[in-house]
Amino acid sequence: MSVKKILVATSGGDCPGLNAVLRAFVKSATNQPGWEVWGSRQSFSGLLNIPQELVRLNRQAVSGIHVKGGTIIGTTKESGPFNWPVRGADGKIEYVDRSDDMVRICRYADFAAIVNIGGDGSQRMSLALHKKGLPVIGIPKTIDNDLAATDVTFGFQSAVDVATEAVDRLVSTAESHNRIQILEVMGKNSGWIALHAAIAGGAEVCLIPEIPYDIAKIKDFLLRRFDGGKRFAVIVVAEGAMPIGGGPLGEKTHANLSVKLSGAAERFANELAAADFEGIRCTILGHVQRGGTPVSTDRLLGSQYGVRAFEMVQAGDFGKMVSFRNGVMTAVPLEEATAAIKTVAPGSYLVHVAKSINICFGD
Repeated sequence: MSVKKILVATSGGDCPGLNAVLRAFVKSATNQPGWEVWGSRQSFSGLLNIPQELVRLNRQAVSGIHVKGGTIIGTTKESGPFNWPVRGADGKIEYVDRSDDMVRICRYADFAAIVNIGGDGSQRMSLALHKKGLPVIGIPKTIDNDLAATDVTFGFQSAVDVATEAVDRLVSTAESHNRIQILEVMGKNSGWIALHAAIAGGAEVCLIPEIPYDIAKIKDFLLRRFDGGKRFAVIVVAEGAMPIGGGPLGEKTHANLSVKLSGAAERFANELAAADFEGIRCTILGHVQRGGTPVSTDRLLGSQYGVRAFEMVQAGDFGKMVSFRNGVMTAVPLEEATAAIKTVAPGSYLVHVAKSINICFGD
């Protein structure tokens, strides 16, 4: 019996649940005769590096990894087949297109399928590789939950739980010292983590990219709270939050391929200080949200994504991304998967719930 080989890569930022996806995919494949799974280390760098860094993924390699954070085959945002870093004679890094090299290598190695586990940027890469003729399947991964073609992504709930615990802890110290505690969480273009954590943790203010805030309205809200006897407040700020008329704070990175945001909480703290508030403290949660053991929800969801992806490989259903919609694992074309991001609608019921329990958005 001839063996069909599958190449799997985890791309972009790491995320709780990645190993659960790998485990489910590999176990599904090894339960069927004639399939062999290989992992490319550090996204597709393992395939393109000389020497190559490919690892055989069998049942032994994935045993017990579902409880571990991160990804056993590594991941990166630093390189990709369309933007491969090359150091010139002057020492400067230039980026070149090696996608044709990747197509040639994959065909020479006779990979029957390429499975790319990643977020929005990674799935745009999946689409571009599929258009070049590679048999690609995407699996959505992002703690931001901002992929519009699926109801929920694994890793999101783990990040929300970490952020919610941070709010819980900040509430007690804020109350003890009569302080304003500001917590910055991830969310460049979407405020899902901030919104969920603010509601679950009982924050007083929630600032998200989708609702630019008016500092004067937040000042009035806090003064009314303080006048009512509550001399403390906890404020959750998404990293992409911005004042009315302003923009997110950040800088281009990786050959201007992405934007690294920072400073939203500090800017807001300075605005509060300028409005004569005192006792302000900032906590930047950062990559704590990405790391650690995935919660059971993400292990379950990741396992479903992994099994469905292998079923798509078996069926030759390429050029698509696995999608979880209305409680059912299905698939959508990669064109649809990358057409738009999912943001928080200011008129959504969840925002309505937040406002109904007196969370201020500054609008």
